[in-house]
Amino acid sequence: MVLVIRILVADDHPLFLDGLVATLNADEELDVVATAGDALAAVRAASDHAPDIALLDVAMPGGGLDAARRITEAVPGTRVVMLTSSESEDDLVAAMQAGAKGYVLKGVAGRELRSILKSVHRGETYVAPSLAFGMIRGLTRQRPADPFSELTAREREVVELVAGGLSNAEIGGRLGLAEKTVKHYMTAILAKVDVGSRVELALMAYKAGLAPTAGEPRSE
Repeated sequence: MVLVIRILVADDHPLFLDGLVATLNADEELDVVATAGDALAAVRAASDHAPDIALLDVAMPGGGLDAARRITEAVPGTRVVMLTSSESEDDLVAAMQAGAKGYVLKGVAGRELRSILKSVHRGETYVAPSLAFGMIRGLTRQRPADPFSELTAREREVVELVAGGLSNAEIGGRLGLAEKTVKHYMTAILAKVDVGSRVELALMAYKAGLAPTAGEPRSE
């Protein structure tokens, strides 16, 4: 008996959505049980169908990342995979924070996408190779026991919010700073901690316990 993986697909471009559905349904182990064109419809469909996997577009109306968070909370048995053209480190970090188990770029071939979804269903996590290399490099580089020891109190606040998945604009709003000022802080932080990207910084913050916990108040 073939194990069928039930999938929700959400994307706001009808032609692309139709192609995704056809690509996935071509495999007897995959079954698209629902589709959606925006975040609200995706959350509703996930609640109604409880799919094994929700394949979500990051940039769809209402926000794919917000949909990912809500689906992860409302239907914990559903594994979320983001399908996107965005190679933004901000989006990748935010997707991880939202509970996504996969981050796939839209240039992926149909056969590879099907394979990725099966691996995620087995409990694995997938990140597009072009982004995964930077993550691995950041984890394996030798650093001091406390790489954040030289940061000021304000810089540590910025790091915590980066680890929480916030963009520079959102961090500025939380801390009462201009976005340009936050960018200056980020430049100084990356230099002090000796990392080359926002993703590496967020991963290090998780490891050091700097990521804010759910419900924890942040500085205004």
